[in-house]
Amino acid sequence: MSTVVISGASKGIGKAAAAQFIEAGHEVFNLSRTPADLPGIKNVQIDLAGTQAVKEVATFTEGLKPGVIHLVHNAARLTSETVRSDDIDTFRSVIDINVIAPQVLNAAVLPKMNAGSSIIYVGSTLSEKAVPNSYSYVVTKHAMIGMMRATCQDLAGSGIHTACICPGFTNTEMLRAHVGESQEILDSIAAGSAFGRLIEPTEIARTICFAADNPVINGAIIHANLGQIEN
Repeated sequence: MSTVVISGASKGIGKAAAAQFIEAGHEVFNLSRTPADLPGIKNVQIDLAGTQAVKEVATFTEGLKPGVIHLVHNAARLTSETVRSDDIDTFRSVIDINVIAPQVLNAAVLPKMNAGSSIIYVGSTLSEKAVPNSYSYVVTKHAMIGMMRATCQDLAGSGIHTACICPGFTNTEMLRAHVGESQEILDSIAAGSAFGRLIEPTEIARTICFAADNPVINGAIIHANLGQIEN
């Protein structure tokens, strides 16, 4: 049995991935501000964007047994602003959770990771493209691909592999909140998929589990978006 550490597994993609890892027999830890209501999950309350994040993560990893560990960087923040925004505090807060938090976890968990482990980054279709009014999210999700590529190079020879899963528009609480719960906007977004629908969190979860188990995809960017119709 392997250990899985997932950030932000209390809902959405993270929760779906946690459920599938648990079903496969893994020990799963959820690192987030709110607990996940999943049987068998081990909730660790941490604000990964907080001032005490480094200390809290270090305390968690002190009790983590060395072995095969799959670290899934799923926690993310999505806000609405453009390059014209002067709200630097919001920009910094998105960087803290989308970019800084994964490195806090990397530094703390890697000493416990043996060969066969993995680090899976959950990016976005916006890791390699952009849409208006999501400036900080687009910037940080682009950065995540750089983090994954650097991880691949730095861990060469360790037996630890990495990948970046880039979901398309997925039916999550975060997306619905971002569009103000507007069904009209959600339908418009869904129409941009070659399948004419939003992706379900369970579909991305299966992709994450696959990536964790398959070192052959080391360094890969995997777009899981149902095929997007480009205008």
